[in-house]
Amino acid sequence: MPVGQTRLPAAERRQAIVDAALRVFVGGSYSGATTAEIAREAGVSEPILYRHFGSKRDLYLACLGSAWEALRTAFEAEVAERGDRDAVIAIGEASREFHASGGVKPVTLWVQALSEAGEDEQIRSFLRGQLREVHDYVGGAVRRAQAAGGVPADRDADAEAWIFVGAALLLSFADRLGGLLTPDDLARIGAERRRWLTGQG
Repeated sequence: MPVGQTRLPAAERRQAIVDAALRVFVGGSYSGATTAEIAREAGVSEPILYRHFGSKRDLYLACLGSAWEALRTAFEAEVAERGDRDAVIAIGEASREFHASGGVKPVTLWVQALSEAGEDEQIRSFLRGQLREVHDYVGGAVRRAQAAGGVPADRDADAEAWIFVGAALLLSFADRLGGLLTPDDLARIGAERRRWLTGQG
C-alpha cells in the first residue's frame, strides 16, 4: 500500500467502486465500459474490484440500486419535512431538486439498460423489479396523501404512480436528446400534474 494511503473499510471501498462505475457508465455506455476502466476510475486494481463484484453485470446492478437509493432518500427527506398531506408535492419538488443537482438519476440508467442490456435477462429482471419498487413507493405516497386529505380520494394511486414513472422517463429522453422540452414545458407539465393530483395551482 502506498505511503500515506489508508485502507478503506470494505463497505466504503465497495461504495467508492460503485460511485466510480456510475461515472463511467453514465459518461459512456454499459457495453463500452470495462472493469479495467472502472478500477482505474476508482483507484483500485481489477482484483480488488472483483473481490466486491463478481462481474460487470453485478456492478451495474449495484449502480442501479445505488442511484434509486439516493433518489428515494431525497424523496423521504422532503416528505418528512412536508408531511403526508403534501407527500405528492414533496416527491415532485425532490425530483426537480435532485435533477438540478446533477446527481446520477436512476432514469438515465433505466434508459441505458433498456437500450444496451435489453438482451440480458438478469438486467431485465432487475429493472422490472426496480421499476415496480419505484411505482409502489410513489403509489404509497399518493395513498398517504389521500388519507391525509391532500389528494382527492377518487384519484387512482396505482395509475398515478405509473404516470410518475412515465414522466421520469420523458425527462430522461429530454436530457439525452436535448431540445425536446424547454424548462417552460417541464414547468407546465409539473404544474398540471400537481393541479390534477392536489387541486393546487
